[in-house]
Amino acid sequence: MAGHRGGLTSKIHAVVDAFGLPIGLSLSEGQAYNGHQAAPLQSNLPENAIVLADRAYDADIIRDLITSQQAFPNILQRRRCPPFSKYLYKMRNLVERFFNKIKHFRAIATRYENDPRDYMAGVKLASARIWIKFNESAT
Repeated sequence: MAGHRGGLTSKIHAVVDAFGLPIGLSLSEGQAYNGHQAAPLQSNLPENAIVLADRAYDADIIRDLITSQQAFPNILQRRRCPPFSKYLYKMRNLVERFFNKIKHFRAIATRYENDPRDYMAGVKLASARIWIKFNESAT
C-alpha cells in the first residue's frame, strides 16, 4: 500500500470462500498489474482448494503458486490450454457479488477516502459487516 493513494486510483483485490465471504483483501494502484497481489492473497490456501480467477491472473507464476499449495487453478487463459472448467468458472460470480455488496457502503463506492490505509479500513469494516450478516442469518 505504500506509495500510492486511495480514492479513484485504487484497486481492491479479494479472495472469497465458497459462500462469497471475504477471506483475503488487498489494495493496489489502479494501473498496477493484478498478478502482484496474487502471491500475498493466495499464500495460505486450504489443501485441495479450487482457485477461480479471470484473465488478469493468467500467469505461470500464479498457477505455480497455487499448485505448490496442493490447490487447483481454474483461471481463464489467454493463449494456451491448461485444464479449465467453464462450469466451475461460473462460480467466480461469488467474488463479483462480494464487490457488489461492499459497493452498498457509500464511502467505498464513491472512494471517498484518499489515504489507502483509511480506504482499506473501510473495506475491511464493510467485509466484517458482511460476515456478521451472514452469521446472523445462519443462526
